[in-house]
Amino acid sequence: MSNTYDAIVIGSGISGGWAAKELCEKGLKTLVLERGRMVEHLKDYPTATKNPWEFPHRGKMSDSFLKENPLITKAAGFGEDTAHFFIEDKDHPYVQEKEFDWIRGYQVGGKSLIWGRACPRWSSNEFIAPARDGYGIEWPISYDDVAPWYSYVERFAGICGNKDGLATMPDGEYLPPFDFNCVEKDLQQKISRKYKDRHMIQGRWAHITKPQQIHLDQGRSSCQSRDLCMRGCPFGGYFSSNSSTLPWAERTGNLTMKTHAVVHSIIYDDKTGNASGVRVIDAITHQATEYFSKVIFLNASALNSNLILLNSTSSRFPNGLGNDNGLLGRYVCHHNYRGSLGGSIEGFEDVYYYGRKPAESMMANFRNFGKNDMDFVGTYMSFMGAYRTRGNSDEATDLIGADLKRSMIEAGPWGMYMYMQGETVPKYDNRVYLSQTEKDPWGIPKLVMDVSYDNNDELLLKDFLTQGAEMLDAAGVKNISTHDNHWAPGRDIHEMGGCRMGKDAKTSLLNAYNQLHHCKNVYVTDGACMTSTANQSPSILYMALTARAAHHAVGELKKGNL
Repeated sequence: MSNTYDAIVIGSGISGGWAAKELCEKGLKTLVLERGRMVEHLKDYPTATKNPWEFPHRGKMSDSFLKENPLITKAAGFGEDTAHFFIEDKDHPYVQEKEFDWIRGYQVGGKSLIWGRACPRWSSNEFIAPARDGYGIEWPISYDDVAPWYSYVERFAGICGNKDGLATMPDGEYLPPFDFNCVEKDLQQKISRKYKDRHMIQGRWAHITKPQQIHLDQGRSSCQSRDLCMRGCPFGGYFSSNSSTLPWAERTGNLTMKTHAVVHSIIYDDKTGNASGVRVIDAITHQATEYFSKVIFLNASALNSNLILLNSTSSRFPNGLGNDNGLLGRYVCHHNYRGSLGGSIEGFEDVYYYGRKPAESMMANFRNFGKNDMDFVGTYMSFMGAYRTRGNSDEATDLIGADLKRSMIEAGPWGMYMYMQGETVPKYDNRVYLSQTEKDPWGIPKLVMDVSYDNNDELLLKDFLTQGAEMLDAAGVKNISTHDNHWAPGRDIHEMGGCRMGKDAKTSLLNAYNQLHHCKNVYVTDGACMTSTANQSPSILYMALTARAAHHAVGELKKGNL
């Protein structure tokens, strides 16, 4: 009985934190299983207030560390000040049938401590385009189904942004946005004059710019524009599980947290036709323990959720829990971040900007909206911004001492950047599966990555680079350069799919409420549930789907259906 709860949540990241909050708030005794260590808000942010000169390598990593960690050191935001929130390469190996950069953060809060924090909503187009244009199955839900849950989580999490009235990126419940700097404002006006369908907007980000009572009740305050977010924010200025949902769940008295709990599998009960619990391996002692509950939320992050389901075998499900159609682990997607542009801006020499704005401007999608009219399917959006350098880098190479200091104090020219976030197509052959020969240190089969780009990705990338260069040229940007970084899949940290939602149990694993079709008391609400990727950052959608699913689960429990 001491190991029995009303609900179990696997994972404490962005979606797991929301599952814990909702279930605890609705009165369920809830166990959260986290495979990593404890990270408490404020207490466990060791570098949050350090100055650059307090780091032994001034924020860089040693040559030996770089040599030992060729994977994790590629991650955006990784450095000497944030390394404690990332998993070193040796600590969790996996198999790469094709190159895949799997970036992980195993601790309470997961990757909510190191995420990019962009929170645009999907439009109705993203829910219908895959089936309409023939590159995916039909979503079992629409924008209208999710819209009230978007609003619900936006108000609690604290999302800033402007209400721009765009069909391609619907408005939400926003706090005041971070404003454009003077050059960004000029670019936005010039692009709008030239292109009626292309909208550069102030970004939608998970930062509190004007705290509301709900944020003060969480113990959070305004973003200080330090742009040191990935160190952990002592102000709670950006949303994370640690600063928001998990402490809120704890206050209910219904939360139990187990750390160093590596989930081996979900236990299926043949007699009831439901999952009865979760089998766990202690990360330190390797001792096995079983925990039991009426409902289970799987939020281990997309690929680990696939791994757990694939490893959850029984006489009823020999190929993984709920996997009657053999599609578990297939149709894995990610975001295409390969394209970027840069250039210089003339003028504006008498102005600068203040603070370190942690939010970027966005350009909403303008391709394949409403119908497919390109030589590729899917869509893309862009992040962009303008900045002013300090000093003259060419001149500085010949200077030393006081002359070098003076040159670095002077303001240099303005520059501008733009990079893409593109939709990738769900493909049967893009998959993850369990190794038959290799196991991790806890005796669990390693996950094998077999995911790659295709010709559609190349066409979408080409269009972004071409159109981006044309837009920047029209806006007066000089010395424009385009770049394809050839990143491997995974480095975007937006893994999606493998356990997708759908209307038909023959072509999907989950129903409209994120329940496994064939095991109704298991809900999957992290990135694994995604039927397609769209172009927008997905985290705010995970939050909305999780809150919606938790509400449904509690209702089903009360009806005696789970």
